This record gives sequence, C-alpha cells and structure tokens, in this order.
Amino acid sequence: MQSLISIILNRISTTILWVLLSALLLSGCAGPSLEDYADQNPELVPEKFFSGELSARGEVKDFSGQVIRTFDADITASWDDEDVGTLNEVFRFDDGEVQTRVWTLTPSAQGYHAEAGDVVEPGTMRWSGNAIHMNYVLRVAYGDGTLDVRMDDWMYLVTPDTLINQTTMSKWGVNVGEVVLVIQKK
Repeated sequence: MQSLISIILNRISTTILWVLLSALLLSGCAGPSLEDYADQNPELVPEKFFSGELSARGEVKDFSGQVIRTFDADITASWDDEDVGTLNEVFRFDDGEVQTRVWTLTPSAQGYHAEAGDVVEPGTMRWSGNAIHMNYVLRVAYGDGTLDVRMDDWMYLVTPDTLINQTTMSKWGVNVGEVVLVIQKK
C-alpha cells in the first residue's frame, strides 16, 4: 500500500511540476503591452513625428542575431485633410539594393489601419505614451521567389526628433530575424 501511495504522490508532483513549468514558460513569452508605456515621455503622436522629411539608419539581423545587412533610408511623411497619412520610404542597402515602400495610414477605431504594396496582411498602428506597436505580414524576396514574414514592430520616441524602431521577424511562430533602426527628423 505504501508503494501505491508513493507512486500516486510522485505522479501528482510530476504533474504539478509540469503545469507550473508550462505556466512559467508561457508567461515568459508575453511581451510588453502598450499600456506599459502610457506614462513615458516624450509623448509620441504619429501625426506630429511622421511629418515632413525623416532619415533612418539601421541593420538587418538573421535568426542568430548576426548583422547581415545595413541600410539608410529617406522618408517623406504627410497627412491629408481627412487625417490619412502617407509615408514614402526609400531604403538603400549596403549591397546596392534599393527598396521603396509607401505606407498608407487610415484612421480606424483602434488607431491607424496601416497598409503598403508589399504588406500582404495589413496591420493596425496603435500608440501610447512614447511607444507605437504594429503587427503585419510583409512579402520579402527570398531566393528566386518570395516569403511572407510576420513583422512585430515596436517604436519608441527617445527625444522629440529621434525614434528607435525594433522589429522582430517570424515565420510559423519562429524568430527568423530582426530589424533595428533609428529614425530622425531632418
């Protein structure tokens, strides 16, 4: 009888340990929320920061964190009378490639609906305090074809004229790279 009780207690302990470990791992996967930045300054107002001429410098990292490309970019940002924003971006990579992307930011109940020609699943730009968050799917060149990659964009205004952007890239839930850049008002 003692042996049966020991086996049952051992299984219960193992089950509890697995449940606690799983809960710990899942809670570790939770990222920041916009509400975490509500009281942070300077306040980031998209219509104010993304206005006029901006410049950017950044790097693209692979899944291991190794820098595989660097770039600079020019961004021309404007807003029309209906509060629709346009961000015209021209990226120049260190290998000579030039990419352009034109974002259209349309007001929505959650923030701004954000779409561009190579964005196959548009995102919503939301902001709070000094932070912006966007999540969307971007179609990128890969080998002789293309690959759709989920982009998890976080932007932080660190001075009234300087924004740091960190983007995690994933495919099927697996991290495949990162883009880090600094955007400055000219």
